[in-house]
Amino acid sequence: MDKAGQLSGRTALVTGGGSGLGRAICLSLAAQGAHPVAGDIDLDGAKTTVALVEDAGHSATAVHLDVADHPSRTSVMKSLFEQHGESFDILVNCAGLDRPGYMADLDLDQYRTVFGVNCEGPVFLMSEFVKRVKDRNGTTLAEIVNIISISAVTVGSGAVAYNSSKAALAKATEVCQLEIYENNYPCRVQGIMPAAMDTPMMEQWGIPKDRMMDPADVAAEVVHAVTRPRSAYGQNLVIVPPREPNFPR
Repeated sequence: MDKAGQLSGRTALVTGGGSGLGRAICLSLAAQGAHPVAGDIDLDGAKTTVALVEDAGHSATAVHLDVADHPSRTSVMKSLFEQHGESFDILVNCAGLDRPGYMADLDLDQYRTVFGVNCEGPVFLMSEFVKRVKDRNGTTLAEIVNIISISAVTVGSGAVAYNSSKAALAKATEVCQLEIYENNYPCRVQGIMPAAMDTPMMEQWGIPKDRMMDPADVAAEVVHAVTRPRSAYGQNLVIVPPREPNFPR
């Protein structure tokens, strides 16, 4: 089905929109008619994303956002609801941080920083979003998509902060889904757990590029998530690249 234009008139905040998967999501949402707001601690990166969206013939804006900082989170959310009103109805929590952390030399500040970006940030952005959309009476569902990671259900040496923060985000996503269902809020929250993607964050691990997914493929799933029938949702959908022996190239 051709979904071009299905998101016309809708505004989406994409955290981590200044590079990698976040940038790919902004481009994909814009191609379907949405106005993405690229939120990133790297404002120059977010502005580059906007330029790429505009070069493709669509609109976008950039905003400085530190998802690990509560005043930054609340300020950006307040501003977007004031500027866009009910058209701001899509939140994509994509910002992520993956720093090596081995048990024998674990650094407390680094561990807390990873949790702040990967779990605390998305949880409190969800909270701000839900409390502002829960009483809407429109026919369009407000949408939250959390980019979790396959690392929420797998383990990796040197990745205790990343694995545990993503597992916590997966559970927080499920809790939010339950509360939305119990209270019949006009909102839907979905989680996506991608395997490794060819993004700047993954460069530190030295994974061969042919073992990683194209971020555009995961971005397409985000579009699918927010345009699927309102009677269905992806709870925490795992996405992996084709590889031997189960998926012949």
